[in-house]
Amino acid sequence: AMSDYLWFEGIPFPTIEYEKEIMEKSCDKFVFRDEDTFILTYPKSGSNWMKEIVCLIQSKGDPTWVQSVPIWDRSLSIESQRGYQKLINKEGPRLINSHLPFHFFPESFFSSKAKIIYVIRNPRDVLVSGYFFWSKTKFVKIPESLTTYFEWFIKGNVAYGSWFEHTRAWLSMRERDNFLLLSYEDLKKDTKSTIKKICDFLGKKLEPDELDMVLKYSSFQAMKENKMSNFSLIKEDMAPNGLDLLRKGTTGDWKNYFTVAQAEAFDKVFQEKMAGFPPGLFPWE
Repeated sequence: AMSDYLWFEGIPFPTIEYEKEIMEKSCDKFVFRDEDTFILTYPKSGSNWMKEIVCLIQSKGDPTWVQSVPIWDRSLSIESQRGYQKLINKEGPRLINSHLPFHFFPESFFSSKAKIIYVIRNPRDVLVSGYFFWSKTKFVKIPESLTTYFEWFIKGNVAYGSWFEHTRAWLSMRERDNFLLLSYEDLKKDTKSTIKKICDFLGKKLEPDELDMVLKYSSFQAMKENKMSNFSLIKEDMAPNGLDLLRKGTTGDWKNYFTVAQAEAFDKVFQEKMAGFPPGLFPWE
């Protein structure tokens, strides 16, 4: 049954940390500030990596902050109870993260000068990563096999709804000055120049040695070893066997899991749903 989710405006959400009242408030009553920075993603697209990078850019490569404060207190989630309460009471510039679909955001968001970083990732990898991640939690309906999850994903019957709809809608912002579109694939392939791009976008000037520190402390290995960033502090009632948030950190892992038939079916859906976008927009295609 899909009752294993919190349903809100036709989209399924995880059941822990989310409440309808908060969702309604965060969508309609939240006051956006021009100095806010948003990290927006569909789940499993690299949002925690992006949070770590942005935090390290803000501290000019000094790892003290990322090594002493849990990642969920450095970047606050607008749609969770905890995040919302902390955000409305926070002074000064805020780092905010969200997986919410485009249509959940109010007019005031689009008229603000808040900076938005939107990270996309090959949805095939998102699917495989999501399957392994959600299966270990108590947040959502657990798929009994990858085959089942594949069907759910294609139909959008997964947490936060359809990847295709989420991505299509947010990509409509891509020409705007306060919107930076990045891909997990480019971030992986050329981390340094992508971090430079983020610095420019955020108006942060970093010295070469500071940039090297950002690179060093946001690496997969550094994050995996940092207990403030690897989700090992998560409570047992949420994930009885621990959360393997940093499983592989690779691109193209889907090829190890999809059957030929699944790969063909996915291609077909992708072509249909993402028609009309310039092919170069998706570096994995």
